[in-house]
Amino acid sequence: MFASVQALSQYGVENIPADHFDVVVVDEFHHAEAPTYRRLLDHLQPRELLGLTATPERGDGADVRALFDGRTAAELRIWDAINQGLLSPFHYFGISDNTDLTQIAWSRGRYDEGALSRLYTGNDARAAAVVKEVRDKISAPHRMRALGFCVSVDHAHFMADRFNRAGIPAAAISGQTASAERTQALADLRAGTINAVFAADLLNEGVDIPVVDTVLFLRPTESPTLFLQQLGRGLRLAPNKDVLTVLDFVGNNRAEFRLDLRYRALTGATRKGLERDVDRGFPFLPSGCQIVLDQVTQANVLASVRQHLTLRWNNLIRELRAHPTDSLPQFLDDSGAEMSQVVRSDRSWTTLRRQAGTLGEAPTGEDLLLKRVRALTHVDDPRRADAYRQLLSGARSFDSADPFARMLYFTIWPSGGGYVDFNQGWTALVDHGAAREEMQLIIEMAFANSRRLTRLDEGLEGLPLAVHGSYQREEILAALGHAELTRPPSQFREGVLKSTVNGRTVDAFFVTLNKSEAEYSPSTMYRDYPISPTLFHWESQSTTSVASETGQRYITGASTVLLFVRRERKNEFGTAPYTYLGEGKYVSHTGDRPIAITWKLASPMPPDLYSETALAIG
Repeated sequence: MFASVQALSQYGVENIPADHFDVVVVDEFHHAEAPTYRRLLDHLQPRELLGLTATPERGDGADVRALFDGRTAAELRIWDAINQGLLSPFHYFGISDNTDLTQIAWSRGRYDEGALSRLYTGNDARAAAVVKEVRDKISAPHRMRALGFCVSVDHAHFMADRFNRAGIPAAAISGQTASAERTQALADLRAGTINAVFAADLLNEGVDIPVVDTVLFLRPTESPTLFLQQLGRGLRLAPNKDVLTVLDFVGNNRAEFRLDLRYRALTGATRKGLERDVDRGFPFLPSGCQIVLDQVTQANVLASVRQHLTLRWNNLIRELRAHPTDSLPQFLDDSGAEMSQVVRSDRSWTTLRRQAGTLGEAPTGEDLLLKRVRALTHVDDPRRADAYRQLLSGARSFDSADPFARMLYFTIWPSGGGYVDFNQGWTALVDHGAAREEMQLIIEMAFANSRRLTRLDEGLEGLPLAVHGSYQREEILAALGHAELTRPPSQFREGVLKSTVNGRTVDAFFVTLNKSEAEYSPSTMYRDYPISPTLFHWESQSTTSVASETGQRYITGASTVLLFVRRERKNEFGTAPYTYLGEGKYVSHTGDRPIAITWKLASPMPPDLYSETALAIG
């Protein structure tokens, strides 16, 4: 049965037996907190509830994922959808409009809209600048189909009037516009009779106009969710539409305005990553996309990023004292902090709670365990996440023959912990309830936030690794049967490992693509890089010759070659994990001491890793 929420409300939800439907699918699920949706969701008790939304993060801070125990079943963000050819590439221009917004009143996380409207409406200089930028950036303004998002009804009509005066046919619509007039304006835009529609509090969602090829942001949008909704009006694919052009007119904002959140929503970057991207000109965007900021806008974005990178530890302690909570996700939302600012080798959520006085004194030895919490911030495959959580909660008994148990053990104790056997070490962990709870929490959050789809490795039966999963060196060595208490992962320093897995000889390669001379000696500056998503160029150790037993093993296929690749040695949490690319098959080789070998991957590299590394190395 298909029905709108409004129709079901009129029919009377209570007239439907609560268990009548096995499956209920709700579109635009970010409205789930609305009374009409809640009455429906509270009454129906299906076996499966599926909520679909492009924007789960609501502007009012409510998180509709709470109805699913905080879990997201599947996620496809804008940058991934563009990479997969599901949305149009975009050319985004951040343009300073020289408007001073620092004196506009700020309340409840937003500008005073009345004051904004008075500033923009009648501002002929700003309107002329908008028209000029449209003519500069759009090759044929009289063929464009643009949506302009305005602060008020008056502002929308003002902009439509100025475009008409400039010879660019336009219309203005709002909630006050008659339904027939709104419909006609959008029909005229589709037909190309007019070139622009300016809207106030309309067209944010529920409107499908694929031919829109230009979006004009003519007001500061505080909510990154609203920004993405408005941007999304132009990202639909359409015939003869190669790219979406986005003109964002940026004023001199108040310090409270989070300009950085707009670009993080657009790119998926962390705060620190955004600072790098702005400085380097956004080098890692999906194919066909570009972000161009003028000098003033670039300076404003960097200032916003850096202002919110200065959440020092003492500030976090004060924030938690002022707003006590036992929930790390809630604290991150309230404080605006990143997980990487709370979880590091020298700090953790538990440490923060203890220092803020919201948690009691620490048991002896807890500090050493908490230093390893950050080593779990990358867990992104379901088998490992479930196994780790069950082991830490006690729902799964520790067995040193269990590969996941050994992987988790050496993640926590890379040097073995100084224990005589595995059970002694695990028993010591059981007494640290707060540390175990935080480890479970971090695994849960890491898995929920993971972007890549992983799959079981069918090449080596029983191998507890997922292709495209992220792994620390300790986990890999344990999974391959190399790590022992007498041979802990901390002692391994090589970039290659020969091991035996289920009776098969395995050669594992640990590759850091973006090497720097400060961290690597000349003899280890190997030339490793992707040639294509399925071909990988790799150099052996400098002492390996073609005639050697090792060289022959590589070239003849006498062993199973597994590739583990990371872009850089460090990330925001410390040591960066490797991405497991799966098995590589020999294609060709050149040279000797070292040998340069091309491997063919059974599975193409993840698009994000390939695009980033190919650009960084190339």
